[in-house]
Amino acid sequence: MDTNPAARITSESSDAKISTELSSRRTGMSFQRTRMSADRTLMSVMRTSLSLIGFGFTIFQFFARLHEAQVVKSSGASRHFGEALVYLGIGMLVVGIGYHVVYMLELRKERLQLKADGLIHAESKFPPSLTLMVAVLLLLIGLGAIVSMVYNTGPFGGEVLSRPG
Repeated sequence: MDTNPAARITSESSDAKISTELSSRRTGMSFQRTRMSADRTLMSVMRTSLSLIGFGFTIFQFFARLHEAQVVKSSGASRHFGEALVYLGIGMLVVGIGYHVVYMLELRKERLQLKADGLIHAESKFPPSLTLMVAVLLLLIGLGAIVSMVYNTGPFGGEVLSRPG
């Protein structure tokens, strides 16, 4: 569409031009709604992953402490269960991030094609996903947790996570 002020669509324009302009704007807004929907989907994946990672780490810690206090003889099964939950949370987050990135790249590609074809204005920003950035940070925290659990090192390592002997 022309960005020429003389070609600006107003209420004085023909019905066909008004209809075309409104349709173009609705299509542009639908891209924004779809982008936000993809972010909400990633947030759902993040909530589930965070729960799995948190529960797994907590189970691991709880039974490790019980073992240290000699309340239980072995915490091996619970340790493995905790680790499995953290692995599951990390795996789910990796798949969610991958799906989100692929989907957003395709959405941006489609938007650029519609802009190039003159079917939408695409004047509004299509910013990078803050949700994706937070998801990557959560992934790093999850990886730090599993490294601490398995190797008793890293940001969460130390006496608190001493492995049962």
